[in-house]
This record gives sequence, C-alpha cells and structure tokens, in this order.
Amino acid sequence: MTAVARSVRGWPRYLVSLLIIAVAATPLIAYWLSNPADQRLVDLDVYRTGGSALLLGLPVYDVITPAPQLLPFTYPPFSAMLAVPLGEMSWPAAQWVWTIGIVVALAVTVGYSFRPLLERFSGRLAVPVLFGLLAAACMYLMPIRDQVRFGQVDLFLVALCLLDCVVRKPWWPRGMLIGLATAVKLTPGVFLIYLAVTGFPRRDGDPEHRRALYMAVFTAGLLTILPFLAIFDDAKDFWFSALLDSERLGANAATTNQSLRGMLLRLYLPGWLTAAIWLAAAAAIGWYGFRHARRAFRDGDPMRGVALTGLMAVLLSPVAWIHHLAWVVIVIAALAGSGRDRTRLLVAAGAWLYFVLPIPWWGVSIKALEIPVVSPVIGKIVQDAFGLGAIGLVWLLASWLPRRRNADRVGSPVLRTAP
Repeated sequence: MTAVARSVRGWPRYLVSLLIIAVAATPLIAYWLSNPADQRLVDLDVYRTGGSALLLGLPVYDVITPAPQLLPFTYPPFSAMLAVPLGEMSWPAAQWVWTIGIVVALAVTVGYSFRPLLERFSGRLAVPVLFGLLAAACMYLMPIRDQVRFGQVDLFLVALCLLDCVVRKPWWPRGMLIGLATAVKLTPGVFLIYLAVTGFPRRDGDPEHRRALYMAVFTAGLLTILPFLAIFDDAKDFWFSALLDSERLGANAATTNQSLRGMLLRLYLPGWLTAAIWLAAAAAIGWYGFRHARRAFRDGDPMRGVALTGLMAVLLSPVAWIHHLAWVVIVIAALAGSGRDRTRLLVAAGAWLYFVLPIPWWGVSIKALEIPVVSPVIGKIVQDAFGLGAIGLVWLLASWLPRRRNADRVGSPVLRTAP
C-alpha cells in the first residue's frame, strides 16, 4: 500500500484529534469572543481597519480603530493589501474566520514541531490522541491564549517560517514563505540571517539553503516593492515615517514588552545608556544565538535551529509583546525531541508550565504592594519573567540540549511504549 493510500485510509483517525482540539479551544474562544465589543480581538480590528482604509482610499497610516482603543495600523503596507478581504467581511465573520485560522495554524505548528515525537508512535492509534493533546496543551500557553484574545497574526508567521525550514519536500520554492512572512511583519526577517549563516556564503554550505536564501530575499524584496507601485503614498508613509516611530506600537516600557529593550526600558536609566546597553546585549545574544542555530543545522537538528532563531525574533526586536513569544511552541517541541529522554521531557514540561502562568503580571502585583526592597527588586525581576525566560531557553537550546542528544539517540533512558 502506498504512503498516499495509507494516509487517505487513516485520516478518519484524526477526527479524534479534531475533537480534542475543539474541546480545548471552545472555552478559550467562547471567553474572548464574548468580550465587550470594544475589547474583542483588538489587533484583528487593526488589520481590518488597514484593509478598509485601502478600500475607501484613505491614508492607511493615518486611520485608527474606533474608541476606546484608537490603535493605528503599524505593519508594512503589503500587510494592508492582504487585509483587504478582512475589510470586505462583516466584523462577526472576520472574527470567526480569523480565530479558526489561528487554531489551524497552531495545529500545523504542533504537527511539524513535534514530528519526531509523533513519528516515534507512527502507525499506532495513540498518534491522533497524542497530537490532539499536544495541540490542546499548547493552546493554553499564555502567548497562544493572547493570539486568540487579540486576534494576532503571529501564529500564521510562525507556521510559515517553520514549514519553510522543516518540510522535507516542499511543493513551493524553499525560502518563499520566509520572504512572505518578512514582508507581512518585519521580525521574521531573522530567518534571512538563519538561512545566511547555515548555507551562504560558505563553501561547505548546503546549496539548497543558498537557493532558499535567494528566494527569501527575492520574495521579501518583491512584496516590499509592490506597494510602492500600487499604493505609493502609503508605502512612503510607512518606510519613512511610521516605521521610525516605535511609540505607534504602544508604550514600549509596558510589562507586555518582553524584549531585551523592553526589560531595559523598565530600569528607567538615561536614554543613551539604555540604548548602549541594548545594542551591546543584542549583539552578544544575537551572535550566541545564530552561532548555535548554525551549529544545530549542521548537527542535523533543524528544529533546534528554528527554535533559537524564533527566540532571536523576540529578544532582538525593539518591541516584542508577550504574544510574540508564540515561538515557544517550537522551543518546547525541540526540548522534548522524540520523547526518549525523560530529562528532556521534564524540562519541556517545565517550560510549558512556565509560559502557561501569567508570571509577568505577578511582578506588577508585587510592585504594587510597595514593600521596601521586595517590591522594586523582586517585582521587577518577576515582571521580566518571560524575557528572562527566553534568554534561559536560548542557553538550554544552545548549550544544554546538545549534551542530551546522545541520550535521545540511543534511547537511554526510554519511556516504555505499548507494542
């Protein structure tokens, strides 16, 4: 029996996965989609407003969402072009279409991220249940909950970059999806660096990765130039004005900004000193992260490389809200591996629990207590928990995980599975 025939014959088993995911997602979706109208999927409203502005011939970067949010469109002009169909939908229809899309993007991300673990049980009835449970667990990570809460685009971009890097035989030119994601929102551009350091311009680089880099740059460049031909004034407004104003994104020192710069801004040092420390720290962490992402790729562990690069997108960005940490799904999968190493599974479970809990907001509560020493010091550290946690995950992936890979390969210790 061919692989295609086996896949077609076996698809009904995955109705179990669908049921598990639906049961897990329903309370979350019901909660946020029943929010007051002016608090519901506010970022989706930003995208839709950008698309509507193009339909109405209004300046995209001058329009704002209705009160009380009053949020401006902050994404590249190509994103506004993609958002035109949202502008043509009714608001209730857009909410449902987008939310279902988020769940599908999560399922795709989980399926490919946890592929080594799922393939270990290949052919067993337990696989659909395991897949469903993994997706359900990831649904309740705080960065993923926030995807549904705000109607965010991050999971779509995570899925695009992941597919481009790990699909074994893509039907599209490899690199095209990374270029598309970069044109939609600039932060996936870190994967251009990943493609460069893993395959270009070194002589021993993988020729396929060199081609992927060319395709990613070509696609991102083409989709960046296109708006200058179609909506010139909006493209000019973004690249020469809106992009340079980080405050359009919101209060950069707010708790939800867990990037390196966000954590430094909350120290309230002189501006020049904050900028100097940020540039130095970003250079050091960027060098460390991309160096080990390259090593992971050459060690035959691309999932670890993708996870490290995703964390770079969060830490190195001037602004990285908590929902930008959607990359943590891939990080947890990379830590878990094929599931043969108990220690790796425990660490992955610990990372999952850490990012399920709203720890940064505990820091805000501690600071509000105004207890001498405790509130300003401990509160500040706890407030930065996800950013500090992301730095810790970089170390785990870069230095700790390679030392555990031998145990995963030889299967010692092994979790017993039914025959």
